Amino acid sequence: MDNLDLSSLSVLVVDDQVGMRRVIVNVFRDLGMRKIFEAGTGKDALRICKEDKPEILFTDSAMSPMSGEQLTRTIRKGVDGIDPCIPIVMVSAHSDIDRIMGARDSGVTEFLAKPVSAKQVYSRLVSVISNPRVFVRSDDFFGPDRRRRNLNYGGEDRRDEK
Repeated sequence: MDNLDLSSLSVLVVDDQVGMRRVIVNVFRDLGMRKIFEAGTGKDALRICKEDKPEILFTDSAMSPMSGEQLTRTIRKGVDGIDPCIPIVMVSAHSDIDRIMGARDSGVTEFLAKPVSAKQVYSRLVSVISNPRVFVRSDDFFGPDRRRRNLNYGGEDRRDEK
């Protein structure tokens, strides 16, 4: 693992299952992070985002009554002074393509499949820090650019970049 100093970074871990939340929080502690917030519901997460302004958010996908995707969409709206551009990592036990695309389309920055390992958590953390994604806005989406690769299409049908 790289030797990034994460001690001053603030992170929010959102999961309605205390055990899973503890696993991720413990990974962050082992990485030297000192400013770790926890929430068991989307509502609590929104309050913490407003009051404490964490720099990165890790959220479970399957929570109730507000899912991780609903939480992400709410944050991306920028309500109540919440930073709509906060990097969001979706953690899910369901890693089929439809779930991944749903998470992507809700505006998450990264996706992490359960069961998680310390190495995977660290990898997603480094990714959102070292490779910030450009945000895009359209009529029905605001979030990180969903394209993961620059394909450099050069054919006659290429659209002009503006």
